[in-house]
Amino acid sequence: MRTYQAAVVGGLFAGLVTTAVMVAGRKSGVLTKTLDRDAVDWIDDVTGSREVIGDTGTSLVEFGNHLGASAAFALAVPTLRRAAPTLSPVAIGAAYGTALYAVNIAGIAPLLGITEGEIQAGPRKALERWAVHVIQAVITTVVADRLTTGHSS
Repeated sequence: MRTYQAAVVGGLFAGLVTTAVMVAGRKSGVLTKTLDRDAVDWIDDVTGSREVIGDTGTSLVEFGNHLGASAAFALAVPTLRRAAPTLSPVAIGAAYGTALYAVNIAGIAPLLGITEGEIQAGPRKALERWAVHVIQAVITTVVADRLTTGHSS
């Protein structure tokens, strides 16, 4: 499979997995209010969507956004692999997930009002958000690598 196609497939797969992780973590009490719920609340605050399409509809809109973002951010993976060919896909994914978290969640999300900011969220919630981003990027990178090379990582 071509590298960018493999990256997008990896990103979509990772989006599904991380959504499942957030839902299971939240329902089991292992995770606090997860980022997907913050995003659903933000979408409703901005658009009034719950009144029109309900919580499930708003959640589906957020899920579509999450998958789109997963695929879009995955497009950087082939460039990262070429820039660091000796690093394992896991190491690249962990570094990329950390960078995505720092820029998007610690930086941009509070400015847009999606989250309260990582200091206000507290260490547990910030750690959860970071961990989900690392899981997301590691899965993306490992799947993309396996689809393009056929090797295990």
